[in-house]
Amino acid sequence: MKRRQDDEPVLITEAAVSFEDEFAARKKRYSLIMAFRIPCLVLAGVFGIGFNWPWVAVAFIVLSVPLPWIAVLIANDRPPKKSQKVSRYQADRQALPKVSEAQIIEAAEALDKRSQTFMHRTDGPRQPQQDDPDHAPPRTGTDG
Repeated sequence: MKRRQDDEPVLITEAAVSFEDEFAARKKRYSLIMAFRIPCLVLAGVFGIGFNWPWVAVAFIVLSVPLPWIAVLIANDRPPKKSQKVSRYQADRQALPKVSEAQIIEAAEALDKRSQTFMHRTDGPRQPQQDDPDHAPPRTGTDG
C-alpha cells in the first residue's frame, strides 16, 4: 500500500523561518527606515535656518514625508517563498541490495568459528604457569 505524499515527512532543511524570527527582522527593518526620518528633519532645519537654503530644506522634508508609509509597506511584506516543491524523504533513493545478493552471517556460526580458533591456539599461554607449590603470590607492600 503506497502512502500519500502528504503523509511523508518534510525535510527540516526546507522548513520555513519561525514567526518570531521573521517578526523580529520586520521590526528591525521598520526601525531602520524610520530612523532615517529624524536625520532628514534635522538636516532640513539645519539647511533651512542655518544656511538659509530653503530648497534643500524642502527636499529633505519631502524625502521624510513618505518614509513612514514606505517603512510600513516594507515591514509588512513577507519574505518570498523559496519554492513550491517540498523536498520529501524518498526511501528508494539509496536502497539496500536484495537479501539474495547479500551474505547472511548467522551469529551461531560466527561464534562457533571464533571459539574453534581460540581452542586450537598453538602458541601457548602468554605468561608461564605459576602453579607450582613453591610459588609465592606477588607482594603488594601492605603485608609488612
